[in-house]
Amino acid sequence: MTHAELWERHKAVMPDWLSLYYEQPIEIVKGAGRRVTDGEGKEYLDFFAGILTNAIGYDIAEISEAVREQLATGIAHTSTVYLIRRQIELAEKIAELSGIPDAKVFFTSSGTEANEAALLFATQKRRSNQVLAMRNSYHGRGFGTVAITGNRGWSASSLSPINVQYVQGAYQYRSPFRDLPDAEYIKVCVDDLRNVIDTGTAGDVACMIVEPIQGVGGFSSPPDGLYAAFKEVLDEYGILFISDEVQTGWGRTGEHFWGIQAHDVVPDAMTFAKGLGNGFAIGGVVAKPDLMDSLSANSLSTFGGNPISTTAAKATIEYLLDNDLQANAAKRGAQLMDGLRGISEEFPELGDVRGKGLMLATELINPDDGKPDAATTVKLQQEAMDRGLLIGKGGLYGNVLRMAPPMTLTEEETTEALEILRDSFNTLR
Repeated sequence: MTHAELWERHKAVMPDWLSLYYEQPIEIVKGAGRRVTDGEGKEYLDFFAGILTNAIGYDIAEISEAVREQLATGIAHTSTVYLIRRQIELAEKIAELSGIPDAKVFFTSSGTEANEAALLFATQKRRSNQVLAMRNSYHGRGFGTVAITGNRGWSASSLSPINVQYVQGAYQYRSPFRDLPDAEYIKVCVDDLRNVIDTGTAGDVACMIVEPIQGVGGFSSPPDGLYAAFKEVLDEYGILFISDEVQTGWGRTGEHFWGIQAHDVVPDAMTFAKGLGNGFAIGGVVAKPDLMDSLSANSLSTFGGNPISTTAAKATIEYLLDNDLQANAAKRGAQLMDGLRGISEEFPELGDVRGKGLMLATELINPDDGKPDAATTVKLQQEAMDRGLLIGKGGLYGNVLRMAPPMTLTEEETTEALEILRDSFNTLR
């Protein structure tokens, strides 16, 4: 069956709003290392990794073997009403890595569910449904997480149980304060935060939730230190601080294991998902014990933390730590950043290069007026795909190319990708 035929079947039974990439969407049927093969036999270097989920790459023997051993027991699922050894072992490791004192962990099946759980804990703990979120943010597609998503392109409904106020600062490139030095930029954003609390809320705010680097928002982030300054204000009001690490966790940013560590902050809770399972569905919350234990009713998670996903996740973390993939993300990210900046010097259409580690982006603009150029972004994404490179797309205006390859990326593969990107940009001339 061709991709075109499969696409027709897809359109007949899947929702219209389910986004697909490319003029002709493709099916990925095989993978090894950092490369995948589509249903018509074409091979690609994968620089988006299932939206940052295949963090280690494809067909990793250590992960596959661990999963096979668990499957061989005949137990794929038991539910959290029973003890699950791998779940406990994984929770112990994440609690240790979190830096949160005496941390506890609750597992879910996705990042959306993880953020929904964190909102539940915080609003229950504070007995308030008021939440602070960042403009241009994305936290999931659930009823509560849509409410705290400050990006209209992904906010499907204004109906919500959450009362949300949005704060600025995370998307510096198009901020009205973009030309300020970092220290002054942080100051005006802190002033805005305090003003929002004092004028737009009843004062008893439950929490603030942030992405250290905004994912769907186009890998945008504030200057390091902004969230430390924010937390000083939050602490004055007793407001909890939650870091959404669904995309920034596990060393992907290179310089730190958790994205929020760039701001020298220990949050009250962190949410995680995606890369932890290297393709297996898992998410969760790691939090201070008084916050985690704040629920006054029974609860559980049928599929969260099941034996298969936690086995895969434990093997993923062990592989990541044993091979120091955080350091590799820093090295390959620096190589990729240098190459992208070199391209930007030749092409004024590339308005901004940003990100950290192996979480990098380029924002495309009209050189004449600086306005977002979504059409050129789509063209370049297609050109790269035609040449054998898969990259993501995002941003508030759909004009950002996102690159987040598996953290096992090699120097040679980085060079190959940069050559493809340069050839793709050359088609603009």
